Amino acid sequence: MDIPRIFNIMESAHRIHNPLTPEKFATLGAALRLESGARVLDLGSGSGEMLCTWARDHGVIGIGVDMSQLFSEQARLRAEELGVADQVKFIHDDAAGYVSEGKVDVAACVGATWIGGGFTGTIELLARSLRSGGIVLIGEPYWRQLPPTEDIAKGCLANAISDFLVLPRLVASFGLLGYDVVEMVLANQDSWDRYEAAKWLTMRRWLEANPEDELAQEVQSKLTSEPERHAAYTREYLGWGVFALMPRLCLKQG
Repeated sequence: MDIPRIFNIMESAHRIHNPLTPEKFATLGAALRLESGARVLDLGSGSGEMLCTWARDHGVIGIGVDMSQLFSEQARLRAEELGVADQVKFIHDDAAGYVSEGKVDVAACVGATWIGGGFTGTIELLARSLRSGGIVLIGEPYWRQLPPTEDIAKGCLANAISDFLVLPRLVASFGLLGYDVVEMVLANQDSWDRYEAAKWLTMRRWLEANPEDELAQEVQSKLTSEPERHAAYTREYLGWGVFALMPRLCLKQG
């Protein structure tokens, strides 16, 4: 079980596999007012940076689940590096359908909502692990500006314009699902650069070390095309954010 090898290659040097920076994850942790001992479930946990740094900075405990064997091992090493290996556990598994044995204070899927067929299904999945009064975290793209053509949407690696919403509609959609949006931290163009541009040097170094590999031509093709694609499309049109949601209260009328 693993993600396609090309992604392991391109993001092998990443600690964060989405367009948030360490500073923005720190902002998010502080904004959620995390308490020591809070239980966190992170589906699609990547290399574990969010869970590990929150364990160090806020004393949370938790479990991360990710399909990438490489990223899961990097997460375990990061936990040891930060001295939090007794607080967090990382499982190499398919996060789709994963439900924690005990209820958690924060149930997160930050950038892998494909596990539930989109953010609606992923929220439903996370809710199965959430305690009463807990917080769901969803990381999701949105259009910074609506692409004028379908070709531009495809340049952002979407299948169609309809794949994503503009930010106000995305926020409103969480309300339609019965959730209050209680916080959000958004990527910006600089943090998109840090996510995308960091892949390019990784690919170049990998090609230097593996010129005969069966994926060498594919990696070279991406290294040739990705800088221009990102500058023309992703950077200009695509936003990304983490949204904190709580189930809406049933208040008495009158």
